[in-house]
Amino acid sequence: MLKYIFVVGGVMSGVGKGVAAASIGKILQSRGFEVTAIKIDPYVNVDAGTMNPTEHGEVFVLDDGMECDQDMGNYERFLDCDLTRANYMTTGSVYQAVINRERNLGYGGKFVSVVPYIPLEVIDRIDKAATKSKAQVVITEIGGTVGEYENILFLEAIRILKSKKPADVLLVLVSFLPTLGAGGTELKTKPTQHAVRAINSVGLHPDIILARAHIPIDEKRREKIAFHCSIPEENVISAPDISSIYEVPVNFEKDNLSGVILKKLNLKPRGKNMRGWNRLVASIRRAKKPVKIGIVGKYFDAGDFILEDSYISVIEAVKHATYFFKRKPEFHWLNADEFTHSNNLKKLSEYQGIVIPGGFGSRGVEGKIAAIRYLREKKIPFLGLCYGMQLAIVEYSRSMLGYKDANTTEINPKTKHPVIDILPEQKKNLTEKNFGGTMRLGAYPAVLKKGTIAQSAYKEHLISERHRHRYEVNSAYVEKLEKKGIVFSGFSPDRRLMEIMELPKLKHPFFVGTQFHPEFKSRPLKPHPLFREFIKAAINKRI
Repeated sequence: MLKYIFVVGGVMSGVGKGVAAASIGKILQSRGFEVTAIKIDPYVNVDAGTMNPTEHGEVFVLDDGMECDQDMGNYERFLDCDLTRANYMTTGSVYQAVINRERNLGYGGKFVSVVPYIPLEVIDRIDKAATKSKAQVVITEIGGTVGEYENILFLEAIRILKSKKPADVLLVLVSFLPTLGAGGTELKTKPTQHAVRAINSVGLHPDIILARAHIPIDEKRREKIAFHCSIPEENVISAPDISSIYEVPVNFEKDNLSGVILKKLNLKPRGKNMRGWNRLVASIRRAKKPVKIGIVGKYFDAGDFILEDSYISVIEAVKHATYFFKRKPEFHWLNADEFTHSNNLKKLSEYQGIVIPGGFGSRGVEGKIAAIRYLREKKIPFLGLCYGMQLAIVEYSRSMLGYKDANTTEINPKTKHPVIDILPEQKKNLTEKNFGGTMRLGAYPAVLKKGTIAQSAYKEHLISERHRHRYEVNSAYVEKLEKKGIVFSGFSPDRRLMEIMELPKLKHPFFVGTQFHPEFKSRPLKPHPLFREFIKAAINKRI
């Protein structure tokens, strides 16, 4: 019998529902159960592809090309699995499916109302995702905060499902407890009580409350929440701030969360195996020696503070590789625009390695190109991701081929040397503003050239990596670039598309760019090979 766990948020947004859902999945996985996770976003957008990273955070991409919320990345990293588009839905996609079915007489001429047909479509999608992944437990995170209009239909789906299968549905509330007092140690439970009443108003009651706070919850507050919210004290789980999100499953188990869940869902325990995860957490805690990594980005707010959610998968991939070497990552956020001034380039020498991540548009481009040239000439370890690789090709073409106006046609459509260009078959879609038809999305294979940094890192001949981009290395310039020292160490099986570029180790300790996004496939216990080799080179650099 399939078991359902729903995770909702109370009091405010950003309380960590995604990490909580992923952690619940991890501890149930460690108890021997097949688990899958689903994210529901209460947006009218059909997917996350058109959302600006500065507003919504990173757009995560799955193997099948689905553009989705960054929480899907947390699920994959914690559960060490590859999810599909079946595991992600939005208000827009649900409504679109119901309307399309109605237009095709899928309801047999019935009057199609919002309730029950929208909630029933949600339930149907959850069941299909569970069936596809052969899961015994399906964990569904509902975006937003209880009490909002946007997610009420998803809460109605829980109510319907719970009325039909009361023994198989469990509701988890992640609720924030603010602190008052001079020392910030007095936790206040009243907002959580109000959040529970908001859930009660739609016919639901939480089975478990995860008490998110800056500090661990004390017994008095646990007792108070249990009393006012009508749940057993053991079902109030402490969820304090910690230094690493990978400690969350371990913290939950201190309060026996898996035992509470198994008892509530009438599941028989199957032992427990968190050894690998516990070793990871212990290694993170012990790591003291830092590795200084600079990330040259462009997503900063008005106060020039980095919007870290825009680069979350890059951050986590760097962490995974750094933890592999039992080191502590030290991130430094560098605004690309400042490197348009040559006097600022010396700052790059202060770091052991530099990552230039993906992006779109003209902002910060010339600063990134200037930074790449400095990194190449000063032999500072460099990893360019997607746009980062494309701009490395632009820089090399300007500096080594002498094409002073070399550029990507994304920035300068009239350049005489379009070293980065859109594929001919995509140009028609771009002209007609069918932007979805111009993107290369999801997993594509690549062949690795023997004896290169990339092939040595992967230790494989054929790989598969995830893409999200429109522009490619222009094949007309490949031979010229190779003659000047660039090695295209990864390419499509038909050799038409360049996937990885690098400089030989004799010329540079680590200068690698990827057309794809390797950060999407990195895992805490399985660092991505290219990030691992990048951090290895960074550790060897003296500053």
